[in-house]
Amino acid sequence: MKTIQPADDDCGCDCKKTTLEQSPKKKNYALVRAGIAGLAGFVLWYIIYKQLEPFSSFFAYSLLGLEKGSHLGGAIQFFVYDTPKVMMLLTLIVFVIGIIRSFFTQERTRKYLAGKRESTGNVMAALLGIVTPFCSCSAVPLFIGFVQAGVPLGVTFSFLIASPMVNEIALILLYGLLGWKVAAIYLVSGLVIAIVSGWVIGRFKLEHWIEGWVQELRAGEAVVVEETLTWHDRIDRGWEAVRDIVGKVWIYVVAGIGVGAAIHGYVPETFMATIMGKDAWWSVPAAVVVGIPMYSNAAGIVPVVEALLGKGAALGTVLAFMMSVIALSLPEMVILRKVLTLKLIAVFIGVVGSGILFTGFLFNLIF
Repeated sequence: MKTIQPADDDCGCDCKKTTLEQSPKKKNYALVRAGIAGLAGFVLWYIIYKQLEPFSSFFAYSLLGLEKGSHLGGAIQFFVYDTPKVMMLLTLIVFVIGIIRSFFTQERTRKYLAGKRESTGNVMAALLGIVTPFCSCSAVPLFIGFVQAGVPLGVTFSFLIASPMVNEIALILLYGLLGWKVAAIYLVSGLVIAIVSGWVIGRFKLEHWIEGWVQELRAGEAVVVEETLTWHDRIDRGWEAVRDIVGKVWIYVVAGIGVGAAIHGYVPETFMATIMGKDAWWSVPAAVVVGIPMYSNAAGIVPVVEALLGKGAALGTVLAFMMSVIALSLPEMVILRKVLTLKLIAVFIGVVGSGILFTGFLFNLIF
């Protein structure tokens, strides 16, 4: 019986070489196809988006036969227009942000901030907080990782404040719904509060107010895991972000739009201007106090902000309300209690709350 020997790897032909050369070509071809499909999808998205306003008017006033200018008609038209509008914007934004976030992992962020001087670190932490994945449930592991990596406490707080407060989803939704000026004011004021608050907390030298078991981790070594991602992986991360974030927050978005619709349709402008206007000095602290126990996310609170501003509420008051809901929410304080003493949480609330109050009063004075 004849034994067939396997062919020598160096057979003199270029079959193996050709196979290796085709693989990148196939990847590039797949990437081009994905790009074309994405462009076609965006064109379709844009066409549908531009039809939402005329459809909402047709639905409320022609299909349902409601009277234009009526309370119910205005509320229905607002809800039918804003619900698909916000959800479409949210889906597009989350997909793009999901891809961007794949370049800024939590591990890499800790590595960047470790060993930085507080002044420089506060600025870097606040800027990285905008694009780094963060939610209330990840506050504890993030805090532990920063402590273990040797990141100063003040720098850590600049990151933890900026991440929820200067939410990139809220930023783009504000731009889409209320224009670039409101979005820019939100961005700049949020960053300033995060940077200054972190710097102030760092000046107090309150590391001894961190829970003891967390302080013991300072002696440990932080493990930084680097990932190598292809563009296909990053696009997958974008879709994963859409499924995860939109799947969780859609109910809050719809609820927020429902509240906004009720405000838009039934609340008189004179009433809202009286309780949240510039002339009511107590409106800013009241807005902060009311916002703290509320549990919502940036995407859910933006439609309420849109409705309040449309009814004559002052920009500074509404901005203070929005920031307190996002940055000083009670659930986040409960979660942070696992790693911070009550004294440090009180300092955190006091410093950030003071920054939000100052921002509210300042913008009520300017605008």
